[in-house]
Amino acid sequence: MIILPAIDISEGQVVRLRQGDMARKTVYAADPAAQARAWEEQGAQALHVVDLDGAIAGEPRNLPAVEKIVETVGIPCELGGGLRTAEQVAAVLDRGVRWAIMGTSALRNRPELEAALARFGERVIVGIDARDGLVALEGWVEASSVSAYELAWEVERLGVRRIIFTDIASDGMMAGPNLAALRRMCEAVRVPVIASGGVTTVADVRALRELEPLGLAGCIIGRALYDGTITLPEALAVAGG
Repeated sequence: MIILPAIDISEGQVVRLRQGDMARKTVYAADPAAQARAWEEQGAQALHVVDLDGAIAGEPRNLPAVEKIVETVGIPCELGGGLRTAEQVAAVLDRGVRWAIMGTSALRNRPELEAALARFGERVIVGIDARDGLVALEGWVEASSVSAYELAWEVERLGVRRIIFTDIASDGMMAGPNLAALRRMCEAVRVPVIASGGVTTVADVRALRELEPLGLAGCIIGRALYDGTITLPEALAVAGG
């Protein structure tokens, strides 16, 4: 199971939110590239980068910071936040990002997702963010009536080869992941699932490993790493290296 430290960027800084609320933002570092290098030095195999401002604006807003991260580290980075079109995906992949994450377009603009998949295949990941099992859109500020599990099944049929599933209620709350929702997501699809939201302790990582046989391929850890309730070496050791 791979561990991906999260680097969430807003106004060029590394921040963490609580339940995706920009009004509940904590700044952790002024230099995202330096933070990326620190995670790499601690053993990270890949990084999860989010352009929070882009997620709300509907287009990338922190590409200079993303480019500097890519130039600084030797490990692959995935990027989400504001990637709504195949051309936007192409632009970030051209800048050295390994995987592009599309979220809102998976529901709102399916032709753009299909176009991105046709051009870039497994380099396109779909991020499904849910509150109470229903998909949230536009940087989590808008709710839908669509089941997260039905959407996952639909995008798998389109050819998506990896899904990141975020339980919004757990995100940044330091209360543990929503294991029931993750289990249901893993059972809904056959492609690998990456868990996001709520991982706080070594015990949480150990609990997620129990879902590996169902298709859980990794987890994203954010606030817990920055607040020190778990260290990256500890998480890597439990996850298997």
